[in-house]
Amino acid sequence: MVETSTLGRFHHQRLDFKRCVPAFITSHKTLFMVLWIAAFLSVFIWQRNMVVGGFMVFGRVPVRPIPNMRPVVFNLTDFGGVGDGVTLNTEAFERAVSAISKFGKKGGAQLNVPPGRWLTAPFNLTSHITLFLAQDAVILAIDDEKYWPLMPPLPSYGYGRERPGPRYGSLIHGQNLKDVVITGHNGTINGQGQAWWKKFRQKRLNYTRGPLLQIMWSSDIVITDITLRDSPFWTLHPYDCKNLTIKGVTILAPVFEAPNTDGIDPDSCEDMLIEDCYISVGDDAIAIKSGWDQYGIAYGRPSMNIMIRNLVVRSMVSAGISIGSEMSGGISNVTVENLLVWDSRRGVRIKTAPGRGGYVRQITYRNITFENVRVGIVMKTDYNEHPDDGYDPTALPVIRDISFTNVYGHGVRVPVRIHGSEEIPVRNVTFRDMSVGLTYKKKHIFQCAFVHGRVIGTIFPSPCENLDRYNEQGQLVKHSMSQNVTDIDYDF
Repeated sequence: MVETSTLGRFHHQRLDFKRCVPAFITSHKTLFMVLWIAAFLSVFIWQRNMVVGGFMVFGRVPVRPIPNMRPVVFNLTDFGGVGDGVTLNTEAFERAVSAISKFGKKGGAQLNVPPGRWLTAPFNLTSHITLFLAQDAVILAIDDEKYWPLMPPLPSYGYGRERPGPRYGSLIHGQNLKDVVITGHNGTINGQGQAWWKKFRQKRLNYTRGPLLQIMWSSDIVITDITLRDSPFWTLHPYDCKNLTIKGVTILAPVFEAPNTDGIDPDSCEDMLIEDCYISVGDDAIAIKSGWDQYGIAYGRPSMNIMIRNLVVRSMVSAGISIGSEMSGGISNVTVENLLVWDSRRGVRIKTAPGRGGYVRQITYRNITFENVRVGIVMKTDYNEHPDDGYDPTALPVIRDISFTNVYGHGVRVPVRIHGSEEIPVRNVTFRDMSVGLTYKKKHIFQCAFVHGRVIGTIFPSPCENLDRYNEQGQLVKHSMSQNVTDIDYDF
């Protein structure tokens, strides 16, 4: 189980102070959130080279010495690496990883990537490795797909996610590994996804694009204090892994015209901590998954025991934190806390459809702030995208035991949209203490259909009639008589 100790230092970049502090700070119930954001900003002053829209925000700090984190330490230049942004360093990375693989029984070894631009094709990692990216180090992906190897489809998808058949591998890849650390002094892994995005839009690719960083069937993975940017596809994709920590990571992609550049996609993963990250991308900032329709049901690996905390995220075309829609292996025991979603289409979302099977349950959201978000909370049960015609439409997912506590916002158009259905009702949803400032005057802005649950304490705006109402002391005030009624009259 992931430990849930007190809040770690918040670590983010690229956020204007005015965006961080909602206009409704006069509410005593949001005071601690304001203090939390302020503390976060103060911690971040030591960050180097922070850029917002091309302008320098913080100055450079002196180059820090690289710590030795393993008994044996190598430098990429020891293996012929040249960081000029032109020389292809694939063989240098491969020779380095091969050398490190021989030290597994001696505590492993560390590979330092010094300042420079290190152009490379995809390469694999090994167990017991620390990959350390120095300040101003950039691992730069070659953007010609002929250098990217093809791999079989993921077993829980049964299909290349975009095209049938094989898929491109990731820039940095690992399978069946143990004890892997990727860290640094905020060095960067740059996927140079622009060429991939253009070819995808023009339908010139024959295979599914590859992630920037993918670790599969592995355990004891730590990824900290680096920047990941401009992935061809999903950015960070741990698949069927256990015991992962992702901390202090910045993930960037253009918020428009960078298709499917999800930030972090835990997929059939267990015992995972994601904290102190800043994510601004062209799709979901985080999307928890566990396989797709009949393939995910057959694979049968859930995502479970996941803690997400102390994040600032943005998604102009999708959602800050999503669960699904590929959730056929099940998703449970997920906690999202101390989250700021800003300038986004949606805040937090659960999405599924007939044919998925599986379940989404025991999901806890607390201390959530929406700043200029079109719709805050979304549950969608008709996300009808399938790998092929072999799915079973009678495989109905179960959505239940979802709680939201201390939800605040400013500039939100629709705070809640829970769209259950007669086939897939949403059960046992709880809202406790919610106050969201609105920009939209339409009626029915707290929208529900086929949902059962309760609201406790003060809820603004007024909740839908589908939910039982309790006072602050937990006493029933009004019992809902219309759980299956729908008042959803427009889509988001």
